[in-house]
Amino acid sequence: MLTAPANTPIIEVEGLWTQFGSHVVHRDLNLRVEYGEIMSLVGGSGSGKTTLMRQMLGLETPAQGGIKVFGIPLQNTPRELVHRIRRRWGVLFQEGALYSALTVFDNIALPLRELRVFDEDYIHDMVMLKLDMVDIERRHAWKSPSDLSGGMVKRIALARALVLEPELIFLDEPTAGLDPDRSESFVNLIRELHKKLGLTVVMVSHDLDTIVSLSHRIAVLAEQRVLVHGPLADVVKVEHPFVRNFFLGERGLRALSALPTEVPQS
Repeated sequence: MLTAPANTPIIEVEGLWTQFGSHVVHRDLNLRVEYGEIMSLVGGSGSGKTTLMRQMLGLETPAQGGIKVFGIPLQNTPRELVHRIRRRWGVLFQEGALYSALTVFDNIALPLRELRVFDEDYIHDMVMLKLDMVDIERRHAWKSPSDLSGGMVKRIALARALVLEPELIFLDEPTAGLDPDRSESFVNLIRELHKKLGLTVVMVSHDLDTIVSLSHRIAVLAEQRVLVHGPLADVVKVEHPFVRNFFLGERGLRALSALPTEVPQS
C-alpha cells in the first residue's frame, strides 16, 4: 500500500487556478483535508465547489497549481500510480449514477470485477456484506435501479463506493432529493460508517441540516478562493455576505440551533 509521510494531509491543494477561457473560477486556491475528518465544501452558484471535487478526483485538470492525494500529486504522475491511488477512494455521485441496465448486485460488483483479480465467490460475499453495511436487505440485490426508491438508490450507490474498502469517500450532494426522514436516516448512516470504518469524507452540499450534522470543518468557496475553512462555529463568525445569507438566514439559524455554541444573530 502507498503510504504518505507522517503528518501529511490526505488531500492538499496548493496554488490552484481553474480557468475556462477568460473566466477564472479558482485563483490561487489552497486547502488541506486531514485524515479522519468530514470536510464540507460550500459556496454559491458558480463558486466551483463541484469543479474542485472533480479535480480532487482527477477528472479535471487545473490550469495551474496542484493537488496531492495520499501525498501523491495527481498531475504529472505515472498513470499506473494514479490508478492505484484511485482504488483508495470511493465516490457517491449526486443522483447515485447507478447503471440502469445492471442489477443492484452487478452495480456494486462492478468496481471489483474491473480489477480482474477476484473470483465470483469473493465478489458475491463482498456485495452482500456492503448491502448489510448500508441497511439494504439482500433480497433487493437482484432488482433493477428503476425498481428502487430514491433512498435505496443512495444507499446502494454508497455500497458501491465502499466495495473496494476505501479510506477516503467523496459525497456529491448526498441528501439531494430525499425527504426529511430519509435524509436524516442517510446522514446517520454516513456518520456511523465514518466512525466504524475510520473514513475521511469530502462532501459537497447545500443542505444546511446535513452540513451541521456531519461536518468537522467547512470550506467556504467565495471570491475565487477558500474564503474560510474551519469548524462551523468559527465559520459563521466570518463577516461576509455569503456566510451571512447562507448560514444566518432563517433556515440556517434553525439548523444551527442544534449547536451547543452560540452563533451570531442576523
